[in-house]
Amino acid sequence: MKIIIAGAYAIGTHLAKLLSRNNQDIVLIDEDEERLANISSDYDLMTMNASPSSLKTLKNAGAEDADLYIAVTPDENMNMNSCMIAKALGTKKTVAKINNNEFMEPKLGDFFENLGISSLIYPENLAARDIVNGLKMSWVRQRWDVHDGALIMLGIKLRETCEILNEPLKDLCKPESPYHIVAIKRGDDTIIPRGDDELKMYDLAYFMTTRNYIPYIRKIVGKEHYVDVKNVMIMGGGNTGVRTAQTMPEYMNAKVIDNDESRCERINELVDTDRVMVINGDGRDLPLLIEEGIRTTQAFVALTGNAETNILACLTAKRLGVRKTVAMVENFDYVRMAESLDIGTIVNKKALAASHIYQMMLDTEVSNIRFLMTANADVAEFVAHQDSKVTRKKVYELGLPQGATIGGLVRHGEGHLVSGGTQIEAGDIVVVFCHNINMNKIEKFFK
Repeated sequence: MKIIIAGAYAIGTHLAKLLSRNNQDIVLIDEDEERLANISSDYDLMTMNASPSSLKTLKNAGAEDADLYIAVTPDENMNMNSCMIAKALGTKKTVAKINNNEFMEPKLGDFFENLGISSLIYPENLAARDIVNGLKMSWVRQRWDVHDGALIMLGIKLRETCEILNEPLKDLCKPESPYHIVAIKRGDDTIIPRGDDELKMYDLAYFMTTRNYIPYIRKIVGKEHYVDVKNVMIMGGGNTGVRTAQTMPEYMNAKVIDNDESRCERINELVDTDRVMVINGDGRDLPLLIEEGIRTTQAFVALTGNAETNILACLTAKRLGVRKTVAMVENFDYVRMAESLDIGTIVNKKALAASHIYQMMLDTEVSNIRFLMTANADVAEFVAHQDSKVTRKKVYELGLPQGATIGGLVRHGEGHLVSGGTQIEAGDIVVVFCHNINMNKIEKFFK
């Protein structure tokens, strides 16, 4: 697959790294030679020091026969214009990153398609959706709904209250069990578990289950004492903070704190003021946080543009008794540090945007894919066809590559967990968890 990426910024470089694992034909374009130098020596791709808005550049990059053109520079006008040029030259699909939420109106989809822009990405929307999903379940670090919730994957930090520590998984995850452990993040290591593996305190365990068993999972991991989130404090009134406040369910109330007075006035025009209070102040000001009721707040969300500020603010909120904390950490170098400090959920909108685009490179029918930055792993939904290799044998006989496991499947709209003796059928939507392997190796089982 031939893929052209315009913009060697965080999204473009992260995406190039993800795609280069799968031996794709990648060209990365940027006007800054230094940005290109930071990535080209470490990954299998071609770089071009040129303007993505140039017709000559796109021709030289091979846009005439490219499968996918991805424009993720900070300039949305350049992104959209270069997509139009690439499409006119013959590129099959184009993707543009934008900064204006108004363009995401569903009724505008055909309009942009006719212009030559196949898909638009607004990272703030993706981040807000991720944050709100996490707020709905205060005891979960990460949640991923498969096929509209037919299956649920939950990333849960295990504490001393967990009932299933130090027992072999073969005794816990039997064919009739209502959950499977598909991965374990332990320190810096990601484990695709086998029957003899055990869960340990402070593991981040990934459970695959169905919606009706979520209360059961909550009980066995010892999280029943976590209160549901009703009051949320958001530090930072940027686009991500506003989108989070706008998309929260009706039973939640929020206080948005921002130190820019004119920005606060603008936020008041954008949110439902019956449920969202906007406060002009410094979210790092401890007396202000106490005065505004942080001790009775169930969730604290730090969304400023400064990763260090967000991390420290979440640590402070934790000390003040807030159970659920979320920090936006845009600097990839800080993600591991944030994890080691156990600050709660980490959101990186650039990684979310890259994951969203990532699925477009797969040529099998893949309806959803997500890169789990914390676990350095992919979770993907594949569709099994009539003659797919995956339908010819039971799961334990398939010979899946090391680092891959099947977590569940959706059949006729109903979610089912998978064991070694499961027979996958044509039409099944199969959820595969992959760590540190080429996704193309999994694709072959579904062709």
